[in-house]
Amino acid sequence: MAGHTSRERGGLEGAAPAPSSKKGLEGAAAAPSNKKIQIRRVSKSFGAAGRTAPALVDIDLEVADREFVCLLGPSGCGKSTLLNIVAGFLAPSAGTVLVDGQAVTTPGADRGVVFQEYVLFPWLTVAGNVEFGLVLKGLAAAQRRAVVARYLDLVGLGAHAEKFPVQLSGGMKQRVAIARALANNPAIILMDEPFGALDAQTREVLQDELSRIQRLEHKTILFVTHSIREAVYLADRVVVMTSAPGRLKQVFPIKLPDLRDRFAPEFTQYESEITRVVKEEVAKVHP
Repeated sequence: MAGHTSRERGGLEGAAPAPSSKKGLEGAAAAPSNKKIQIRRVSKSFGAAGRTAPALVDIDLEVADREFVCLLGPSGCGKSTLLNIVAGFLAPSAGTVLVDGQAVTTPGADRGVVFQEYVLFPWLTVAGNVEFGLVLKGLAAAQRRAVVARYLDLVGLGAHAEKFPVQLSGGMKQRVAIARALANNPAIILMDEPFGALDAQTREVLQDELSRIQRLEHKTILFVTHSIREAVYLADRVVVMTSAPGRLKQVFPIKLPDLRDRFAPEFTQYESEITRVVKEEVAKVHP
């Protein structure tokens, strides 16, 4: 997204062809040197002692400042588990995650999280939900109102500030969740299939909104999705994971402009190549 050099190198006409799967993880080397998130040899197992099952194995990944990275892979490959480790909700069984060079051991204000479920407080208005973290921070009322107004306008909900969640559509609820995450001004946004429960039309509208917001806000985003088209539309790099236990299979740098056309030949070329690689792993789960 905006702020990351891979999209600034050229327009649609100069877009490079999608990388071949034969290159393995060579795409990982394309990450810029300004490392925001460093995932080092992270593994995660679940279960009691002596009867554990691995969910993730030896994940090495770096995400640059202001970079938008999408995680793709078959169901159960550990995408959400990895996101929760970066968020500080889960501890890795081995390895470490660094944010700005500091080990992640707990959740922190530098990492905002948007879930597939809307996770809004039903007794608070739209404005009250967006304001919640600001109240915890102790910001003055006037400052809170200004921040809330800014981010509700940014997500197109300025006219709905006094409504309650029960009065909103699914797409509007997710806009509130995004505004709430942004209002706390984290450097990193972690998104776990945030549009997965929405209908196809609303999903594309919110993809457009997120792309626009990223061009304005310049966050570092780690985004879990099952949609290959969504990943190509949003990401600077797409990371494909193997079937369980999850490992990194291939990294695709997406050399397309910020404003993307889902029907452009270069776009569909990326979509086709990534689909082929993902299907190799899906076939292992559903032969």
